[in-house]
Amino acid sequence: MENQDIRWIQRFQNFEKTFLLLQETLQIKNPSVAERAGLIQFFEMTFELAWKLLKDYEEEEGFTVKSPRDAIKQAFQANIITAGHTWIDALTDRNLITHSTVTHLSYILNEEKPLPYYFDIVHYEKIDEPELIKHINRVGVVLYENKKVLSDR
Repeated sequence: MENQDIRWIQRFQNFEKTFLLLQETLQIKNPSVAERAGLIQFFEMTFELAWKLLKDYEEEEGFTVKSPRDAIKQAFQANIITAGHTWIDALTDRNLITHSTVTHLSYILNEEKPLPYYFDIVHYEKIDEPELIKHINRVGVVLYENKKVLSDR
């Protein structure tokens, strides 16, 4: 139980830092391309940590949470959060950002800068086909891992 308590505290501290960075970046007038990219990254990280904090709390209260949508719905029903639709909209935005990032990377690697290999860019954690997971684990090559996000899981 103590490990869970420490993880929750660390996740909350990371959430606070990321949220402050998001707020600070939102204040930039006419952000550069790099600043906009940072804003998107801070949004993704803040949202990821926020729903995982909800999940931690709900699981401690005895709920089963299988997805960000579950965490948001249960938190809204339990009056832990207000504006449930705003949270669902943020989830949709996060999913769109993530999907568009993956699609863009795939396009660059396969069309703009073609190499003699095809790059199949996927969100590994979103794969629900056991055979595909086995295949990727056997022959797949990781080109990039977001260490920050992995450390929060």
